[in-house]
Amino acid sequence: MKRIFLSEKIIFPAIIVNAVIIFWMSFPNWRDDNVLKLIDDFFIVFFLLEAIVKISAFGSKAYFKDNWNRFDFALVIGSLPALLSAFLPIPNTSILLIFRLLRLIRLVKFLWFIPNMKHILVGLGRAFKASVFVLIALAFLNILLSVISCQLFGEDVPKLFETPLTSSYTIFQMFTIEGWNEIVEQVEKSDPTHSATNIAGIRMYFVIIVLFGGVFGMSLANAIFVDEMTIDNNAALEAKIDVLQEKIDQLQRTLAEKS
Repeated sequence: MKRIFLSEKIIFPAIIVNAVIIFWMSFPNWRDDNVLKLIDDFFIVFFLLEAIVKISAFGSKAYFKDNWNRFDFALVIGSLPALLSAFLPIPNTSILLIFRLLRLIRLVKFLWFIPNMKHILVGLGRAFKASVFVLIALAFLNILLSVISCQLFGEDVPKLFETPLTSSYTIFQMFTIEGWNEIVEQVEKSDPTHSATNIAGIRMYFVIIVLFGGVFGMSLANAIFVDEMTIDNNAALEAKIDVLQEKIDQLQRTLAEKS
């Protein structure tokens, strides 16, 4: 069953225009512009009618059997509160902000038009499953190091290690090897009485964190993820090699019989 019932010549431009309107409305000066709101509400109704037409054409059972249709329907339902807020007296609270944010999920419709999107999603799912144990190990290492660092440096550098949560974020930053040397410098400068031995120990401690968490851990997770994403290409290549090997074997048998 096709994912899109209406012509792509209509749907794709509608998604692009809707994305431009949502982007435009994100600027503070245009957030409450009535014309842009009206256009945005029009697109909510447009995509709602698209879903209704597809359900009527395919039937509810066949429509919801398709994963893309279920996903599209969820996007439409998630956008409805933003439309209802134009007709119902909803106070200007965080609820209204949530309604505004929900309409952003309509931009995910762009995924429809990415070539081989289903193939990409399957690869992502396979890559995540393969990487999950490495990610769990990294999370455990992060928690362990955050507690240790909190005990060691929490009083001297509370901005970075005051609580396990704060410390966990700092350790994760070091895992990404982003500005880790600046963190070490802040710890060293936190106590002017640090001896050369203490400074050497501090540096060694953080170098070990960067090596195991960043260089080895994150690199391993990334390598597994990329390998699983590209495994389909390798499988296709291996299949071609097997066919070629079979033809070579057949040719050798033919030559052997003639000789």
